[in-house]
Parts: sequence; structure tokens; C-alpha cells
Amino acid sequence: MIARNAPTFDAGFHEQLDDLLSWRRDVRRFDSRPIEPKIIDDLLDRACLAPSVGNAQPWRFVAVQSEAVRSSIVTHVDMENCKAAAAYEDRQVQSDYQRLKLHGLREAPVHLAVFCDDDAPEGRGLGRQTMPETMIYSVVMAIQNLWLAARARNIGLGWVSILEPDKIGVMLDIPPDWRFVAYLCIGYPAEESEQPELVKLGWQGRIDRTKTRFVR
Repeated sequence: MIARNAPTFDAGFHEQLDDLLSWRRDVRRFDSRPIEPKIIDDLLDRACLAPSVGNAQPWRFVAVQSEAVRSSIVTHVDMENCKAAAAYEDRQVQSDYQRLKLHGLREAPVHLAVFCDDDAPEGRGLGRQTMPETMIYSVVMAIQNLWLAARARNIGLGWVSILEPDKIGVMLDIPPDWRFVAYLCIGYPAEESEQPELVKLGWQGRIDRTKTRFVR
């Protein structure tokens, strides 16, 4: 069926989209306001509009609501954070690292674990025979959708990666054939900033975009 009512995106929309992309942040500082479950459902619906290899839609979202499980995950992340700091031999870099706030798990009202079902029957294997990693890429696309949809609603999202994936899977008692992709904390930001936090604190600035583009 040919779509006869496809939307047209005008210059005003282009500018707003540019703003959305420019103001997306990895948020670590949240205030205490709860988020209505309906809003989270809407965000997940937007996440599931992402493209996926063979239309397999392999993303699996797990809402972590148990306070006991949350506490265990926070403790685990804090321990891994200490290990990560100790791994820096340069004392100045170690000091710089320890100044960073790298997660908002204690403050964020919503914890969301994201997995990839590599054996999802949907898609019937299309596109992943030679590149099975495209299943993971599909899940990451869904996370990006979620991130931008959240930002458009003035909601922040932080991606926590200082953890052991296998241990998170055990804590959440997920099927053994699901592969861990991300642990997300979601909530209303305690503050807004024109710069990413790692830029503000001098950890890493933006790379000149011309350094990442090549023509062959």
C-alpha cells in the first residue's frame, strides 16, 4: 500500500531535531520526581520503532523495581567503579576519574536493563548469517530511540557500563540465552547543561568531526 499521507518535515522541524541531538546528555544527576508508568510505556513504544536486522526486533527490556535487587546492583557497580579507578596507573588520571559521578542509580526513579535475544525467531535469520552482531546493533538502535524520545520529554537517561554483564543477568534471573546490552537509569535531570559532563570536567572534549570522516 502506498502511503499518501506521509509527513513532510519542514525547516522548523529540522532545527528542533538539531536541538534534540545537540542537547542529548548521558545524565547522572536526577531529582526525586517519579515518572508515570504511562510515560515509560510510551518511551518503550518509541524504542520499539527502531530498525532491526531482518525485522527481528531482538530487544528485551526488563524493568528493575525490586529495591533489594536495585541495592545489589548499586553495590556491584560501586565495587566495579573502585576497581576501574585502581586500574589507572597515572595518579593524576586516577584522581580525575575519582572526581567523576559515573552513575545516578541511587537517585533515578527508573532502572531498565536491556538485553538482546540472539535466538529470536522473528526475522527468520535474515541479514544475520554473516554478521550476527547486527542483532546487538539493532538493540543499540532501540536504546538510541529511547534516549532521544526521553530527551524530547525533558527526561534524562544514563547508560551505566561499569559492571559485569554476567552478574547482572544472574541478579535479574533472566533467560540464559539473552545477552546483556545496557543498564539504564531514567529520571528527570537535576540540572541542564549545554555541555556533556565529561567535557565540563575536562575528562574528554569533543573531537573535531573532520578527524572522524574519511573518503576512499
